[in-house]
Parts: sequence; structure tokens; C-alpha cells
Amino acid sequence: MKKLLTSGSLSGLGLVLLPSLALAQGAGAGPAVRYAVTFPNAVHHEARIAATFAGLPAGQKLVVRMARSSPGRYALHDFVKNVYYTVATDGAGKLLPITRPDPYSWEVTPGADGTVQFNYTLYGDRTDGTFAGIDQQHAHLNMPATFCYAQGLENRAAEVKFELPANWKAATQLRASGTDKATFTAPNLQYFMDSPVVLGAPQFLHAWQDGGRNFEMATYYNGTATEVDAFVKKTQKVVREAAGVFNGELPQFDFGKYTFLGDYLPQASGDGMEHRNSTSLTSPLPLREEGALRNLGTVSHEFFHAYNTERIRAQGLEPFDFQRVNMSDALWFGEGFTQYYGELVLRRAGFYDDEQFFEKISSWVNARLNSPGARFTSPVEMSRQAAFTDAAVSIDPTNRNNTYLSYYVQGAGLALVLDLQLRQRYRTSLDKYMQAMWQEFGKDQTPGLAPAKTYTVADLQRVLGTVAKDTAFAGSFFRRYIYGHEAPRFGENLATMGLAVVPVKALAAALPRQVEFDEEGRCILVRNTTIGSGLYKAGIDRGDQIVTLDGVKVDNMETLEGIMRKHTPADLVPVRVRNRAGQERAVQVVLTEDTNVQVQGMESVDKMTATPAQKEQRAAWLASAAK
Repeated sequence: MKKLLTSGSLSGLGLVLLPSLALAQGAGAGPAVRYAVTFPNAVHHEARIAATFAGLPAGQKLVVRMARSSPGRYALHDFVKNVYYTVATDGAGKLLPITRPDPYSWEVTPGADGTVQFNYTLYGDRTDGTFAGIDQQHAHLNMPATFCYAQGLENRAAEVKFELPANWKAATQLRASGTDKATFTAPNLQYFMDSPVVLGAPQFLHAWQDGGRNFEMATYYNGTATEVDAFVKKTQKVVREAAGVFNGELPQFDFGKYTFLGDYLPQASGDGMEHRNSTSLTSPLPLREEGALRNLGTVSHEFFHAYNTERIRAQGLEPFDFQRVNMSDALWFGEGFTQYYGELVLRRAGFYDDEQFFEKISSWVNARLNSPGARFTSPVEMSRQAAFTDAAVSIDPTNRNNTYLSYYVQGAGLALVLDLQLRQRYRTSLDKYMQAMWQEFGKDQTPGLAPAKTYTVADLQRVLGTVAKDTAFAGSFFRRYIYGHEAPRFGENLATMGLAVVPVKALAAALPRQVEFDEEGRCILVRNTTIGSGLYKAGIDRGDQIVTLDGVKVDNMETLEGIMRKHTPADLVPVRVRNRAGQERAVQVVLTEDTNVQVQGMESVDKMTATPAQKEQRAAWLASAAK
């Protein structure tokens, strides 16, 4: 039973009355690494950071690094690019020489006292779950983007002390150090780097209990307390509904609490990032009306990660490597199934109506049906592409619209189909599957704050066979849809719930969404044409100019849209096209269409009827699971 304990200012956040963390944790690895953070130039997005490494062998080089990757992300970000003005001293303040063995690290040789104090300036002006955002109002710090670490000292405890501007408070999953409101501790580097911190004012704090667990939501927002209160109540309902998937069981949060870090300020970028005992939520959208619903969708997805990915964890993601990308074969499950449940939880909690939820399903179906890449590449291989797609940066053009489909979307569609098949054929559900995964891989955690057992794709198949009591079914499903690239039978499976997959006519060659007009009025293709489309078959691609369409000169968007309105899918129209070399030619283009569909209840489709049994199945699927 949930109970709202406090609401209002954030005067007590981080002061949970628990015994202080023994900084010697880490198997006696040495003195804790201590960090001190100040904000003397926050107006220009800078922080000054001092890291102290003590108990070092005199004369032995210490390698100090910045992370290249971050927990919750699957690509490289090279955070060292925002670090400068580095200075190293011994414990008495005597300068120590610094060398650079590579772009990501520094080498410092300790003096006789065995201490290195490494000082640097950090620049951060992106408020999201991956980077650091610093300004006069607040600081939103993702730890790998903020703090250096020393190679070989990863098992040492960490302590960070913030020197805060007036009225600033701190929110984090890190453990508070006694009664000091600005000092926090972590048992090792893995936990420290997985623990974002938000500092600033104004803030709202809500704390509550649910299922014997403590929750906090620290909200940074310029709107009203009434809006925040309403949003927190919705968040509480999402927590209960997510727990319902796991038969009402909540994770055993380390250090006694789970913290939602809600940064809903104009300068924030829309993002959500899961962590072991907290989630970073950033958005410029307000906590009202459509903005509140969209922000709640992020809450739902990220909290579900407290089970799936944080505790039910793929073998490839553990332990996290801060200098390279952890490749996983199972992001279609870790992210894709979480995407499915993030939306399903909102429907079960009553924040979506049927039409809104069916619209989400339609988007998953359409993405899969219209993806050339998914026709040739398995979800396992799509998961391996995360290193190049998960906010990874490159300047050379790619062909991803023809070779890639997001493991979020692809996995959500697979979760949908599997859930419906389990319900129809085996009188069980995806909820039961997730519960079985939780019992074997998520519930038990080690004293080192990591899963006692990680899973492989083979484990996912084995557990499915156990839940369905049909290993042949599990083998077939994985062979066809996980290791293979067969398209799921969405229409057939949705029909079991009295849902129809209705085709929607949409011209894929509707050029307005594929072209831009330059200053001279030239109509230029700005993206790769899609495999199988009329443009692709006609040999037209990115950078080509559409000179005339159906005999009409195309030099503005209004003209182009007018021509398109005169045609229907499958029309064959003449096109004059000029390539990059300036060569002009005449071709015939078939106006192919997307295979877009819309999922609707059969009762709302002409000449279709949902049976009472189908409606009953649908109601059971979408019913609240909260205990």
C-alpha cells in the first residue's frame, strides 16, 4: 500500500537515516577516491573538479582516465573532449608532471607521499541522461561525462563532495555521508559511474512507500506545485502497474530507496536513462496535458528498466567497460521488450485509452513492414548495431534507412506478437515469461551490487520453452524471428484479440517528405531512396534533382504537392531527373505506396465483428495488473 510521506521543498533529499557507508569497501583496496566539485563559473557552463588518489606506490605511474562510454548507452561518446586546464599535484600541493599516452588519459607519477590530486575544468551544456549540463540554475551530471578515474583503483570506494551555490540541493542514488547534505559515497567505481546527480534550485521532493520500498522523486521544474503533485501521483501509479507485471514484486533497491531525477526545464533535452536505483528524466515539455503524458511515457519505460536491463541483465553488458562499447545480442529484449511494457503499463494504468494504445501498436507494425533492413537482418544483428546508432556520432552518410531498424521498435513488435501467442495458444502470457526471467536472473543480486547471474539469448529461448511448456515452439519462435528475419504475422495474432489490421493508403513516393528546395528552387532528394520503391527502381537517389514530374517543372513545394494530389498509388509518371554530374535523363517512376496499416477494434471496422471471446481476451490483456 503506497503512502505519501512528504511533499514540498527538497530540504531533506539524500538524508536517509542509514548507517554511513564504510569507505573501505572494495576488499581493502586502499583509501577511497575522493572528489571535490565546485561551480565558480557556472554561468559559462563550467565546473572545477579535484580528484584525490591516495595510498599509491611512490614512483609508480598512475593512469587517470575519462570514460569513453556510459551505462545505459551502447556507443562511444569520448567525454574527455570537454575536459581541460588539467593540473596534478602531490598532497602538499607540489606540481607533478603530466604526460598523455593517448587522447583519453593522463599519466602522473606520485611523489613520496603516495598522493595524486588531479584537477581539471569540465565544460557541460547538454542536460540529458548522457552528458553534463551546467548553468546558473542547476547542474545535471552524468558521472562518466563528469568524473575521471584511475586505472587499477576501480574497486576502491568513492566519495564526492559538492560545494554548492546558495539554495542548491542535491538529488542522487548515491548514499548520503552522515549528516553532510553535500557529500555522497559509492562502494566502487561501477556504482559511482552509474549514479547521476542533479543539483540546483528550485526543487520539489516527494517521498512515498510502496510494497515495502522507499521512493523519491526530485523534480526540477519552473511550473506549479499542483502540476508536480499530479505528475508524481501518476508516477506512483506507473510504479505499481510495472510491479504488477512481476506479480507485485518490487526490486530490493540498494541503500533503501529508488530516486526519480526529473529535470523538466526549458534547457533540457528530451531523454531518459536507467540506472540501478534511479532514473534520469530530462525534457523541456511541461508537466501538463500532452507534455505530461509524453514525460510519463519516459517514466514508464525507464522504471521498467529497474527490472529489465538493470537486474535482468544480458551477459554482454556486465561488467560495464568504460573504455569500449559493451556489445549485446539481446537489446531487442532489454530495450525492445521494455518499450512494449512501457506503453502497455500506461494503458493498463488508464493513461492511454484503447485508441492511443492501438496507435502505438500500429507504429511498431508499420516500422517492421516498411523496413528493408529488417527483411534481411535479424534482431540479434540489429542489437549489435547499437554501437553505431545509439547517439553515436559520424559525419559520413550511411544507408541505415535501408539496412537498419531500431531494436526498440523491432523488439516491441516481437514482444507484442509473443504475448498474444502465449495468451492464445498456451493460456499464459508475456507477464509470466518476464516473471520467470526475474526469478532466475533478476531477483538475486551480489553484494557487489551486480546480478548474480546474467543471461544469454539461448537462456531467453530456454525460459520461453519452460513457460510455454513447449520447447519446440520456443525453438521455432527464436529460429524464425530472433536469429532469423521472418516478418511476424501481426494481423493473425492481433485478430485473436478482436483487432483488425486495416491498410492505410500512403504514397511512399510522395516526394514532399523526401526532398528539399534550395535557394535556386531546385528540388533535391535529401535522403537515400528506399529499396523497392519506385524511385529506387528508377535509379534515383540522394543528391539527384527532380526537374519535372508528370511534365510539370518542379521548383516549389506547392507545385509538387499539387502534382501528387492528382495521382494514386501504382500510377506510372514521367520524370526528368538530373544527377550530381549534371546529366539529365527521362525515366518512368511507379508511385509505390507504403504498406502502412492502422490497428483498430473489429467492432469499429465496417463488416467486421469482434466475438465475445475475443473481447474477453483483449480485456484480460489490457486489464490492470497492479496488486
